[in-house]
Amino acid sequence: MTMNSERIRNRKEAALLLAERLEKYRGEQGVVLAIPRGGVPVAAPIAKHLGMPLEVTLSKKIGHPSNPEFAIGSVSLGSVAVDERAEVPTAYVEAEVTRIRENLRHKYSLYMGNREHVPLKDRVVIIVDDGVATGKTLMATIELVKKEAPRKIVVAVPVASPSAYDQIDSMVDEVICLLVPPYFQAVGQFYDEFSQISDELVIKLLQEQENS
Repeated sequence: MTMNSERIRNRKEAALLLAERLEKYRGEQGVVLAIPRGGVPVAAPIAKHLGMPLEVTLSKKIGHPSNPEFAIGSVSLGSVAVDERAEVPTAYVEAEVTRIRENLRHKYSLYMGNREHVPLKDRVVIIVDDGVATGKTLMATIELVKKEAPRKIVVAVPVASPSAYDQIDSMVDEVICLLVPPYFQAVGQFYDEFSQISDELVIKLLQEQENS
């Protein structure tokens, strides 16, 4: 689902437009997962509108032992996905998972305080970011979310490149995207305002949502 205008004013406008299109999920047992940092200002108004808890979804790639830039899998706080074709020692993967999770826990604690992770099993999970270029982070997140057995996975983003949109659409139950421009270079080119998001703002938005 896309809109005809070729630009979005800012993340706030994007959130309102996406919230309208997600109206059918209001009242469902669900959770809104924001990919930090830019996804949080988009996800917070959506979670409020739908009456769902808001969480950040944190994941990080597992690099190959001989080439750390080459991803052989990814880790979140709740699950692990590893490419079976990678043929790397199990001990290496286990050590990396432990090390990466330590960093993710620290980041989760920074953002979410002492709140517990909301179980995703049998819930409608709405994954939100402020835009998708290559889609690698989002695709890794989807794979990890699937391992927690949600009832339905929905991706809601303001803008996506055509190649990323097609790949993501094949992985989830529904994609709601405002813009899929044919000539895509970077997410920011489709926003009038696209400021950097600080950790402080992320924490503030998450606390406001919890207290609302």
